[in-house]
Amino acid sequence: MAFRSKLVRFMRKPLHEKGISIRTKLRKFVHKPDPTQRLILKKLEDIGTMVGRSYWIAKEQYLEHELTRERYSDGKRLEPYGFKVYSQLDEDGIIQEIFRRIGTNKRTFVEFGVENGLENNTLKLLLEGWRGLWIEADTNHVTSIKRRFSDVIAANRLAVRLAFITAENINDLIGAWGTGEIDLLSIDIDGNDFYVWQAINVVKPRVVVIECNWKFPPPLSIVQAYDPNNFWRNTDYMGASLEALVKLGARLGYSLVGTNLVGLNAFFVRNELVEEKFQRPFSAQNHYNRRDFLWPYFAGHTADWGRWVQVD
Repeated sequence: MAFRSKLVRFMRKPLHEKGISIRTKLRKFVHKPDPTQRLILKKLEDIGTMVGRSYWIAKEQYLEHELTRERYSDGKRLEPYGFKVYSQLDEDGIIQEIFRRIGTNKRTFVEFGVENGLENNTLKLLLEGWRGLWIEADTNHVTSIKRRFSDVIAANRLAVRLAFITAENINDLIGAWGTGEIDLLSIDIDGNDFYVWQAINVVKPRVVVIECNWKFPPPLSIVQAYDPNNFWRNTDYMGASLEALVKLGARLGYSLVGTNLVGLNAFFVRNELVEEKFQRPFSAQNHYNRRDFLWPYFAGHTADWGRWVQVD
């Protein structure tokens, strides 16, 4: 379990961070390098530096070019507002823009799948004075969170629960913290996201951020079969397509108002709050993004097969 968790974290790192990790491991492996080994290590460090610089330059050029496309010229679209503070990618900026448009109520959040708490969709909000609940299944991560965030936990601004989330237990887990309207619900558990969102009735979020399986473009409307013991296999058999989430959102009273630039997360707003503040139509076809940086035909995670369920 620990090795798999470390592998997942490594795979999610940007290319330049992978290089840093590899160089660090090499230094630990070669305790007393001879002159040849030192030369090899120096060359590897130089290569890593060049790759890192090239990555950031290419990324900035790509984003600048991408956001000049007519698709993103409508001021009601969310992609141009994206930026990262603590989120995995550009979710922090998009969440900020959504609440700039619709306002906040009690500035409360619930997020699960937060790992060690340092890369998620609500840490920036916590920094800005919000309060909320984090749920995480990894014991080591929860221990780390309780130590690192002891100040906001002691101030009753952050509650942390250790639990493996299922559709059957999610309402009890959240209900022990609070009920009623909250501002933001963020879901990222690499599998049963669709079913857990479908099950939640103890809170009424104004905004929902949920991970989708961007490999499957509309009109594919599929979700992996429900398994309460599901554990992500680090493959593309996970979660639900954007089209499936749009259909679920419609049943729950939410409209898709956008996805982030690479299409990993979908943003939903409760219907009565949408008005004319976001780009219509609120369809998967309109808001689907699939921008695999520098690899336009790269499929992402390793191909896999499992039981898929059609969502009508």
